[in-house]
This record gives sequence, structure tokens and C-alpha cells, in this order.
Amino acid sequence: MAEPRDVVRIPDAKVALSTASVYPESTATAFEIAARLGYDGVEVMVWTDPVSQDIQALRRLSDYHGVPILAVHAPCLLITQRVWSTDPWVKLQRARAAAEKLGASTVVVHPPFRWQRQYARDFVTGIWRMANETDVRFAVENMYPWRYRDREMLAYAPDWDVTKDDYRHFTIDLSHTSTARADAIEMVDRMADRLGHVHLADGRGSAKDEHLVPGRGTQPCAELLERLALTGFDGHVVIEVNTRRAMSGAEREADLAEALAFARLHLASAVRVPRR
Repeated sequence: MAEPRDVVRIPDAKVALSTASVYPESTATAFEIAARLGYDGVEVMVWTDPVSQDIQALRRLSDYHGVPILAVHAPCLLITQRVWSTDPWVKLQRARAAAEKLGASTVVVHPPFRWQRQYARDFVTGIWRMANETDVRFAVENMYPWRYRDREMLAYAPDWDVTKDDYRHFTIDLSHTSTARADAIEMVDRMADRLGHVHLADGRGSAKDEHLVPGRGTQPCAELLERLALTGFDGHVVIEVNTRRAMSGAEREADLAEALAFARLHLASAVRVPRR
């Protein structure tokens, strides 16, 4: 009987840099760094930076640096409540239009804040309706309860655990699983083949959303990537880390290079097959 041998299997998943990972630097800086470090593309976080909201400016940056835009993160944060309208459905429509025009395959969206009552009530059916109108994936992202000392506030509706509702595609964020103190692998199992997008970061279970470089916390970042490799995951793996404390541009780039190397290493999964 032939002895088994190790074969490296690398999935079709591309590794992208979230433009949020260079904050407080600009969206334009993210494209420069992504090109310099060899990322496969970027995910544009639409926020208060005017360039992030400007489709023509984003297209020029993508063309100039030779870095494709793989995903658009809709403006769902507290600080972006007035970006692309105050109507959350208009925000999603504009995110979809931007993705279509920029050639991005995915729109990342958070579940509504609990106080957005009408939006929250219609969110699940509304996301399905929008998903049926385009080839762009609407990948709904897991969030977390807000905590202060011993108090916990459920800030998202229908739920921060998006696997409790029926969506066509999910985004798993490992910093958010850490903050929620949830089991990331169990959540991925519940998402199953509807997992379409990954925000790769780490955390240590703090009440703060830490977004550490993968490998610096307690989340199963390596295990998840190896599982994606074995299952032939064809979505995107997006490095979404916090580099605000970097003392220099060189330190920020070193963190982002480390995160990219971590992702590529663990996506290159060795499997045992019989020798011929």
C-alpha cells in the first residue's frame, strides 16, 4: 500500500486589506500599503473619509495601484449615521451600486441598532429582497453585546448573533466573536455553506472590540483558516485589524505584513493523500 504524502492545498480565497486597518490614515493610504505588501485586494470601509464615499476616486486608486476592490463595507457605524443618507436602506442601495460599479463581489452589512426599530423589523426580509436583485453578496456580520462593568446591553436587532436569523450569506468577524465571548468555530458551523466572507482579527475576550493582529489573541484564527482551506472556501479573507497605536508608518506596515503572512500560511493547508 502506498504511503501517504503531504499535499499543500490552497483555496481560491483572496486575502484583502480593509481600509479600516490603516485608520487614522486615509483610504488612499490603504491602497498604497495593500499594493506594497502584496495583498490581493481591498475592502473599502465607507466612512467619513470623502474618498471612501466617492466611486470615481476609488476606481482611480484601484487602477493606479493595481489593487482590485473585492468588497464594500456599508456605512453601519455610529460615526457614519449621516454618510450616504440617514435612511439605512438608501445606504445599502448605494453600497450595492458602488460594489457593482467597482467590480466588488460582496457588501458587508451589520444588523441594525436596536433603536432603528422599523429598519430592524424589516431587516431580514429586506436583505433577502436586495440579495435577489443583484449578483453581489450581502454578507451580514456577527456583532456582540455592549458591556460596561457588569452590565450588558443588547444593542443590535434582530440579534447580534446573526446565525439566529435566515440570511443568504454571512460574514464572520473573529474580533466580534471574542468580544461576544462566543465560540467562533461553533458559529462558523452554524453558518455552514452560507459563510461568504471573513474578517480576520483576534481578541482576548475584552469588552472592547480589539481587532488584534491574528495570532496575538485567543481566537481560533489559524484553525478557521485551515478549515477554510480544507473545505475549498471561495470567499474573501479580509484583514481588519486596529493599528491606531502604531508609533510610525513602518510599525503599521509591519503589523499588516505580519497579518498577511499569518493568513497565507494557514490558508496553505497540508492534507494527507496516498502516494501514487
